[in-house]
Amino acid sequence: MIRIERDSPAREDVRQLLAEHLADMFATSPAESVHALDPAALAGPGISFWTAREDGVLLGCGALKQLGPGAAGARQGELKSMRTAAPARGRGVATLLLAHILAEARRAGCRRLYLETGSEDFFAPARRLYQRHGFDLCPPFAGYTEDPNSVFMVLELDPDVP
Repeated sequence: MIRIERDSPAREDVRQLLAEHLADMFATSPAESVHALDPAALAGPGISFWTAREDGVLLGCGALKQLGPGAAGARQGELKSMRTAAPARGRGVATLLLAHILAEARRAGCRRLYLETGSEDFFAPARRLYQRHGFDLCPPFAGYTEDPNSVFMVLELDPDVP
């Protein structure tokens, strides 16, 4: 059974997964276009971090970063550091993590959830995942700027959906 729980990005297996994540980001995008967070940043204030595990084995991770209030004071968040471990790909781990983070964002009162991902072919599966879950393209947000290597997406969260 896959369990998704709050976790520490400082755990050794998580640090290794995040190191792989960062290595892939720098291998596929110019350095100035890499917006992935390292373990220290993911442990910072305003960020909630979760892992998916099965029998203690790390399958994936993801985070929710709180952003400042948007229009009419509505709470906003940013999806960060979604990553599935290579041996767990194709098992629906990313879908489970995303659903969990969406539910947590709603519970935290977020009404809008943003994300930034890459525009390269490497990121096509991630973009499809987000589109399947209702994310739409949007302009840069929260200090990001136009970048041909980035795709920006947003999801309006219905507070009545669990």
